[in-house]
Amino acid sequence: MATPVQHHPMTRHSVMHDGLALSYLDAGGPGELLVALHATWMEAGTFEELAQALAPDWRVVALDQRGHGHSGHAARYTWDGWVGDLQALLAELGAGDQRVVLLGNSLGGTVAFKFAALHPGRVRALVIEESPAEEDSNLDFIRPWEGTFPTREALLAEVGERFAWSVEPSVRHTAAGWTLAFSPKALADAQAGLNGDFWDEWTATDCPALVVRGTESRAVDGAVLEKMAATRPHTELVSFEAGHVIHHDQPQAFAAAVKGFLARTLEVP
Repeated sequence: MATPVQHHPMTRHSVMHDGLALSYLDAGGPGELLVALHATWMEAGTFEELAQALAPDWRVVALDQRGHGHSGHAARYTWDGWVGDLQALLAELGAGDQRVVLLGNSLGGTVAFKFAALHPGRVRALVIEESPAEEDSNLDFIRPWEGTFPTREALLAEVGERFAWSVEPSVRHTAAGWTLAFSPKALADAQAGLNGDFWDEWTATDCPALVVRGTESRAVDGAVLEKMAATRPHTELVSFEAGHVIHHDQPQAFAAAVKGFLARTLEVP
């Protein structure tokens, strides 16, 4: 009888950068390094199931990006800040000069390909999940989530059924009541400065890339993702019947697609 695979929980660590304590989860193990970056208002823990699926070939490290999860809050949020945090994490992991795989969802994917544009020699491959090369978003709808609520139920009711699952890991119980780990107001305030055209950065590199699209996504125009795959060399597109967070909606299929892509393009078992 085959010995069952033992799955170990990711362990939490931290690194200081820009005066902020940045928290991250590390799956450990002997595999090659894959750094995963979450979407706006989500957390590193969203990649725990993926980390198990990719082990032991890949050691997944997932960062709570600044302003999210267990990481510190900044005075303002910019692409430069998030990209700098990724650089600090890689240095902490001893991968300052190592070529790594970057995987990101939404906000995280944009951080990943912006980092690659600045440091093309340090990225082996990109997995870009619902991260468009042009952004014109408005997060004003999350402003009512700000503050402290008398019960967990009251907070999640304000968030609403559509997004409740995605914020649940960020719900915190304090002496004053129930609140979120991130500041909805700060993220909404920052969004105008995060919008823009990122096509030059997207096409600045030619390492293998997988663009992952959710056909039911209401956050990203699928035509933009199709164009991203068509206009950049060594880039594939895969679509799933899923929303904006494919690794949540279709976890097994997403993991299989990532695993297959990396094995095919990087000759990893």
